[in-house]
Amino acid sequence: MPRYFESTTVFNFSWEQVAQAFWRRYPNPNSKHVLTEDTISREVRGDQLVSKRLLRKTNALPKWAERFINTKHVYIMEESSVDPKNKVLVTYTRNLGFAKVMSVTEKVVYRESENQPGHTVAVRSAWIDSQVRGFSKAICAFGYERFKKNCHKMAGGFNHVLMSMYPVHQHLTNHATAAASAKNKLKDAAKNASELAKAKAAPIYASLHPNQS
Repeated sequence: MPRYFESTTVFNFSWEQVAQAFWRRYPNPNSKHVLTEDTISREVRGDQLVSKRLLRKTNALPKWAERFINTKHVYIMEESSVDPKNKVLVTYTRNLGFAKVMSVTEKVVYRESENQPGHTVAVRSAWIDSQVRGFSKAICAFGYERFKKNCHKMAGGFNHVLMSMYPVHQHLTNHATAAASAKNKLKDAAKNASELAKAKAAPIYASLHPNQS
């Protein structure tokens, strides 16, 4: 039975910045396994830009997989649509090779954050399946855990590209984060000082008002 995985990532960049960086997210330090990327087709349909690309990747295989797969390279089909009017970028990817052993179909929706202006929310969904009789459950479990682990790397790699493309924005983001941290520290210090003052004042008040409990 297929396994389903979902995760949400918030990027501290605007949707326009994320949509532009999407086409330049390879190479990055966390995606050295992506060897090539080729655009097969690209056209405008209505108000949307629709693209299809072919990626070639490599991954280290576990020992048990060597009996089913004789190469470390696999081709990935990536289809995407960009809707600049509604600020939505949707991508679909699926592996073309060894799909019977393990197929991974992924969908990612990038939208402008409703709660955090200037931020982008990415909702990633994945379906992992296997048709290897007697091993499908174990293979799906392996695929699920591996995909889950790689999600953090994918987000980190994309953030690396975004920070490289928009260093000024990142400086402002870091400054805002530091300012917020400093503000919280000042609040904590003020609170601690207030509590300390109250604690010191209590005995004095008690000595001046001995008849009050």
